[in-house]
Amino acid sequence: MKTLIRTAASVAALATAAVACTSTTAGTPPKPRASSLGAIRLVAYTGCDDLLSGLREHAAQRVTPWGFDNVIPLAYMEDSARSVTANAKTSTPEHSTTNVHEAGVDEPDVVKTDGDRVITVKDGVLRIIDTATRKVTGSLKLTEGENGPGVPADLLVSGDRALVLMRGGDIMYKRMAGFAPQGDTRYVLVDLSGAPKVLSTIKPQGSYVDARMVGSTVRLVTRSQPDIAFPEFKEDVSEAERVKRNQAVVRQAPADAWLPKIEITDASGAVRKDSVKCERISHPADYTGTSLLTVHTIDLAQGVTAAGTDPISLAADGDIVYGTGSSLYVASNPRWWMPVVISEPAVETPATTPSSGEAAPAVEPTPTDPPVPDTPTPSPEPTIPPEETEVHRFDIGSPGAPSYVASGKVPGRLLNQYSLSEYDGHLRVATTLTSPDGKNSSSAVYVLKADTLARTGEVGGLGEGERIYSVRFIGPVGYCVTFRQVDPLYTLDLRDAAAPKVTGELKITGYSAYLHPGAEGRLIGIGQEASEKGRTLGTQVSLFDVSDPASPRRLSQLFQKDSGSTAEWDPHAFLYWPKTGLAVIPLTQQTESGGLVLKIDDSGVTKLGMIKHPGKDEYQAGIQRALVIGDSIWTLSYDGIQVNDAATLAQQAWIPLR
Repeated sequence: MKTLIRTAASVAALATAAVACTSTTAGTPPKPRASSLGAIRLVAYTGCDDLLSGLREHAAQRVTPWGFDNVIPLAYMEDSARSVTANAKTSTPEHSTTNVHEAGVDEPDVVKTDGDRVITVKDGVLRIIDTATRKVTGSLKLTEGENGPGVPADLLVSGDRALVLMRGGDIMYKRMAGFAPQGDTRYVLVDLSGAPKVLSTIKPQGSYVDARMVGSTVRLVTRSQPDIAFPEFKEDVSEAERVKRNQAVVRQAPADAWLPKIEITDASGAVRKDSVKCERISHPADYTGTSLLTVHTIDLAQGVTAAGTDPISLAADGDIVYGTGSSLYVASNPRWWMPVVISEPAVETPATTPSSGEAAPAVEPTPTDPPVPDTPTPSPEPTIPPEETEVHRFDIGSPGAPSYVASGKVPGRLLNQYSLSEYDGHLRVATTLTSPDGKNSSSAVYVLKADTLARTGEVGGLGEGERIYSVRFIGPVGYCVTFRQVDPLYTLDLRDAAAPKVTGELKITGYSAYLHPGAEGRLIGIGQEASEKGRTLGTQVSLFDVSDPASPRRLSQLFQKDSGSTAEWDPHAFLYWPKTGLAVIPLTQQTESGGLVLKIDDSGVTKLGMIKHPGKDEYQAGIQRALVIGDSIWTLSYDGIQVNDAATLAQQAWIPLR
């Protein structure tokens, strides 16, 4: 008997598979398999008995000889500058904020500013810098012993409260949540009103996925797996027997093994432990039982109250978070998988007659019959599971815990959160569907009703043989860049949810990996120039005229040979200040690293200069973020923060952070 299971692929295998997506192998590869998918009903468990029977059985079906399949989600790697703090003091200088997907929905980042202060966290230490004196006025060590260096952390700030999101000891934990060990996630609430001090420390079970903040309320998404200890086997135990015994362990596991735990420590050191209640866990109709998504709610203005973080959970997987002012979406990309064939000798069973079901008399072989070899029973070849993306929506329009709304699926794989966009009661989803052999692909945009996630319309056939490199939805218009050898920029008319359509296409060399709204009728692209054969040549910044959706055109291009920018895959690294057209992106070249300063106006892109930090090491001196505060540009690197005059780029201050 052969059994197909899925196992986690290594990082190297992921990279190989990603390359295969853009393969140009000759021949006629099979088309990607589309599937007819609609909305999926969300069902809440009635209690622990209901939860236990459902999770046990679904999880048992996902057991391998080595435990659970432990699949690893693949990650590829409105203009926030317009949102100046509404209630800021009149003396507070104008300032940029984190470049976010949706206006009014803040995203975690390594640095935040309210104009009067710059708050940053690095190596487990939170620091506060006064923007007037340009001095560090407060610091707080958030880690113990030697555990600080290398610990990745992000910030969310509201008033005099900061929430530090710590993800353990590997920078990849946020991007590839499946790698994070259980219990390595911590959320630390800090009071900034005086000398910074810890108010609460929250340790949820599982790994940090992402968070969004609307007003002062933060919704945190974590992903956990059942806490089940599988037996250790001797080498002579067959894989089939291992699966059987592991399934037995899962079917006997208590409900507590699945219930996500949380530990809250207050300022006095008192510890309170709790877990998500069974009746606060729901599940889609189709789920594995091997992972749970938990959404925690914290109002920074109130702190951690007696209700804790008011968690709710969903028996599902997820690695991409997208939020609006009233909705939180968590999406789970298809998992990379590799077939493992479990073989065991054929088992002789008595033959039965179709009518009676009784054993038929044994037939003795004649002397001329060949011996029957002891070989595994043949079975059909393994079938590759369909490439589908699951999307789950939560309503966050009211205070307190969110409520589940709907869950659905679309064919293909998301690029990132910018592949999702809610507008006028609908969710737009852009995916790339790749054939099982990786030789063919095409992309599409699906329009789903936000209240049910049932499919309303779709437009496909984008970039045959290519994959999506960037997406941006701006109101009723969508922009999608696909790439293999040339860069088609598609403009999409999404006004009619039932009949979205492509209205224009622009083919140029290279690609844009990030798209940002510019002035009216303008679109900014950050990416790579490439040869006609698709070989990347260096960073390019493009300005597109999209005022006529039927005829998009590139007005200007700035090209930096043999260079790259983290803004291609991390939008937080891109600064655009509409008031003056100032833009800054991190740039790494063979000979230098720094912040490339640009002016982007209606007609073109102009290089103003480079901001460089002290230090010979490209990593230490490399620019991570840029901010505008008053008439100055503040740039952050691993070693420190530098302040430069926004008009002349002359250095004004250096603030070491080591």
